[in-house]
Amino acid sequence: MTDKPFTLDDLKRVLLQAAGADESTDLDGDILDATFEVLGYESLALLETAGQIEREYGISLDDDALADDLTPRTLIDLVNGHLAAARATTA
Repeated sequence: MTDKPFTLDDLKRVLLQAAGADESTDLDGDILDATFEVLGYESLALLETAGQIEREYGISLDDDALADDLTPRTLIDLVNGHLAAARATTA
C-alpha cells in the first residue's frame, strides 16, 4: 500500500489501462466534476477501473458506490478515504 494520496493523474492512468479512452474523450481537460458517463465510461468500464484500483492499492471498493452520477472527484475522494482507513488499521 502506498503512503501517497490517489490523484487525478493516478485515476487517468488507471482509466486508460483498465478501460481505454474514446477518441472524443479529453482526459486532460477539466474533468473532475464531469460524470463518467459524460466522459464516455459506462458501468463496465468503471467496474474494470475499480478492480484495477483495488488490486493496485490493496483496498476494496463497494460496487454500489460506482453509481451513474459518479465523478472523478468523487472516486478520488472515495479511494483516498479507503486508503486512509487502511493506513489507520495498519498503523
